[in-house]
Amino acid sequence: MGKVTSGLTMSLDGFIAAPNDGPENPLGEGGMRLFDWYSSGDTDYVVPSGGMTFKVSPESAEMLREAFSSIGAIVTGRRTFDITNGWGGRHPLDVPIFVLTHSVPDGWDYEGSPFTFVTDGVESAVEQARAAAGEKNVAVGAASLVQQCLKAGLLDEVHVDVVPVLLGGGIRLFDNLGAEHIELERTRIIEDPDVTHMTFRVVK
Repeated sequence: MGKVTSGLTMSLDGFIAAPNDGPENPLGEGGMRLFDWYSSGDTDYVVPSGGMTFKVSPESAEMLREAFSSIGAIVTGRRTFDITNGWGGRHPLDVPIFVLTHSVPDGWDYEGSPFTFVTDGVESAVEQARAAAGEKNVAVGAASLVQQCLKAGLLDEVHVDVVPVLLGGGIRLFDNLGAEHIELERTRIIEDPDVTHMTFRVVK
């Protein structure tokens, strides 16, 4: 069975989105700066769905190929789902998506839909995603869910793509974790002129 991992782009001061994010402005005011590295290189990387091509450094392209090919399912939150409008019906990674929500949205629960709406908690969402992923990894793709998984001991690995900018506000990745220490062991670092890719094992 694969790992439960997170993979989010973060500012140096810890934010994954700037203030006032929403459907019209998914990363908040000025938050698209976090994704500049996806178009700042000279090496093409085509996402698994074929729906978009990034132009990144060779080092970032290799990291993306390795990371994305290892993901067999994604757990995300209802807010992220709504902000992206369900990625237009097909996530760029083209894998099953488990959406933690209080209620199932209208129009998305159809035959062949990649989305499963989970209403009975994060543990259930992760368990269902692991079953769907098989030997591949489960990616947790929202700040609140990363926090819930860390507190519940469900996360095996934390990956962050750190961008050299200070946003000053917005949605902080490592918020609401309480006073108890969570130990991490760095297992990998990849340096790029525009982003630093860091991977940590969660010490349990």
